[in-house]
Amino acid sequence: MSFSITTWNINSVRLRLPIVQQFIARARPDILCLQEIKCREPEFPFEPLKEMGYSHIILHGQKGYHGVAILSKVPLLEDHRQDYCGVGDARHISAIFERGGRRIRLHNFYVPAGGDEPDRGINPKFGHKLDFVEEMKALRADLPGTSSILVGDLNIAPLEHDVWSHRQMLKIVSHTPVETEGLLEVMRQGGWLDLMRQHVPASEKLYTWWSYRAKDWEAADRGRRLDHVWSSSDLGPLLESIEVLKEARGWERPSDHVPVTATFRF
Repeated sequence: MSFSITTWNINSVRLRLPIVQQFIARARPDILCLQEIKCREPEFPFEPLKEMGYSHIILHGQKGYHGVAILSKVPLLEDHRQDYCGVGDARHISAIFERGGRRIRLHNFYVPAGGDEPDRGINPKFGHKLDFVEEMKALRADLPGTSSILVGDLNIAPLEHDVWSHRQMLKIVSHTPVETEGLLEVMRQGGWLDLMRQHVPASEKLYTWWSYRAKDWEAADRGRRLDHVWSSSDLGPLLESIEVLKEARGWERPSDHVPVTATFRF
């Protein structure tokens, strides 16, 4: 049986509810993980989304900033939030679901963007990002009796072809060596598989984000792969497909990120 999980930085779920509904009507993922929902729990649009089949919703919200949510058609057995860096930001939520006789821990992350200057000495936002990634190194994929999936806007494009120009991006936040090496170390230490690059070779360009600043984002195509889908080693062979819905960047009032859907055969 196929089972799909989508990750999408929606950049305000209330503002962009129409395109969330448009996407759901088209793709119908079993689980939808949203980042940067920009609202607290009482303001979240539960009813319209429950009407579309997502009867199990958990979220970690914050007024006007950040925020992550998991919308699921299957029961979620846990609601766990971790306060990375201890600053009170709503940037992580996880739950357990069961499928195909497996118990699976699902993490949904929104890693700090890090500001514009890649120097923690003059830019505290960049320091916060590096500290956040450092704490993520403790996260293990292979747990006793439990598989793992990690999704989200990690705000780092770690590989050469995750950006439109490796050479020109080396001093740009999201692709600096200290960030990329840090995120790759999170994967190595935690035993995580990069499922997107399992499906699309690392030698091929792969983007999930296109800047609002571009006058014609599609023609310029200066993208970055900031959104990720990882798993524990046992789930790698069960991956059927990865879809990056690039056309969503051109929808009405779009997010600058697009949905990424992983489909498994459990």
